[in-house]
Amino acid sequence: MKLFSTHRSIQQLCLPVAVWLCVLIPGLSQADEKSADRFWPQWRGPLSTGVAPHANPPVEWSENQNVRWKTALPGTGHSTPIIWGDRIFVTTAIPFGEKLAPKPDTAPGAHDNSPVTQRHHYAVLCIDRSDGAILWQKTMHSNLPHEGGHNTGSLASASPVTDGERVMAYFGSHGLYCLNYTGKLLWKKDLGDMQSKHAHGEGASPVLHGNTLVVNWDHESQSFIAAFDTRSGKQLWRLNRDEVTSWASPIVYEHNEQPQLIVSGTGRVRSYELSTGKVLWECGGLSHNVVASPVAADGMVFAASSYETRAMFAIRLDGARGDITDSQHVVWKRHERTPYVPSPLLYGDSIYFLRHYQGILSRVTAKTGEEPLGPFRLGGIIDVYASPVGAAGRVYVTDRRGSTMVIGHSDNPRLLALNRLDDQFSASAAMVDGELFLRGEMFLYCLAED
Repeated sequence: MKLFSTHRSIQQLCLPVAVWLCVLIPGLSQADEKSADRFWPQWRGPLSTGVAPHANPPVEWSENQNVRWKTALPGTGHSTPIIWGDRIFVTTAIPFGEKLAPKPDTAPGAHDNSPVTQRHHYAVLCIDRSDGAILWQKTMHSNLPHEGGHNTGSLASASPVTDGERVMAYFGSHGLYCLNYTGKLLWKKDLGDMQSKHAHGEGASPVLHGNTLVVNWDHESQSFIAAFDTRSGKQLWRLNRDEVTSWASPIVYEHNEQPQLIVSGTGRVRSYELSTGKVLWECGGLSHNVVASPVAADGMVFAASSYETRAMFAIRLDGARGDITDSQHVVWKRHERTPYVPSPLLYGDSIYFLRHYQGILSRVTAKTGEEPLGPFRLGGIIDVYASPVGAAGRVYVTDRRGSTMVIGHSDNPRLLALNRLDDQFSASAAMVDGELFLRGEMFLYCLAED
């Protein structure tokens, strides 16, 4: 039975599937421990594309099936859990103390926001991957937030990053912190207070490449991007950006042995020389309120946005320098069904993305922008904030109601399962070996075949 035909709706799971998986055991050799692509070290995984190249997570689960463990988490956070070896790291914001009179957001156009009524602890948790036990919990900072953020957001939405020795936790206005694996604070940075558009809050995650950590600070005052040495916390460079608020996380992509730092913003997507911050190329055409992060592979970069206008385009990197907006380096463009909140998934020669944050999936050929099949209406999936992920020839799409649709990654996509859990999910999934990790409003789940 086919998963979809063009514009066809799937209203319910109607294809029982028996799928046998090879579940990999977390015991790893020293060589494996040093191989970042075996783990999920940062936002969007080891390749920054949403793909786990060595993972084989389960296809089916429920509260009573294939839940290896679930751990209650304190506070609230929409950051993705990151995994290295037998350790999982998550960030959270924990309210404490007496409730205060609501502090109104005074930002122009503020709406649909959560009122500030309590002080918060901004904390990092280390969790044992084998059984879900919380090994340590460290508070990095405590204060009364100056903004409450959108009522669907959180004060801990930026995902941490790790290099297997250190974990860097970024809370935006509430600080940047580096800890070792025992929870000892190695260094910290105070970058000031971010003034987000409509006081909707913060969410861009840092990116790590070698010993260089980069944070992007796009807001309603002077925006900038800055790089730090992970070993010492020393600022390597800082460059002002002619941008306003965006929530897209930067990525690093090596092209012709040169690592490029690529950042989507309201004005344009830009590439920086990682070592110096020098702008290599830039391309206009995105909308305001950029949330989706770019993806890159095979010498091409793909950027997208969807707010008041829809835009998505592919850039060929060979020879790209300066302003390439109207040049031959822009290989293709599209202006329909582009993503807003969830970032695209770049899987093999295909790009998967959701319309705005709705359950309508498009799949296009990365090199040409052609769409051989679709769009596909995902019956049972609504309001998607989590970005889709891919592994073992499958695509996983999780919505805010607790449903995850599993789709075959093939020329003729098929429904494999529609799974539900008793939680709400805005954080994107992480996948390592035979395990899928879903961070909800209440619990962190480890899903694996028994």
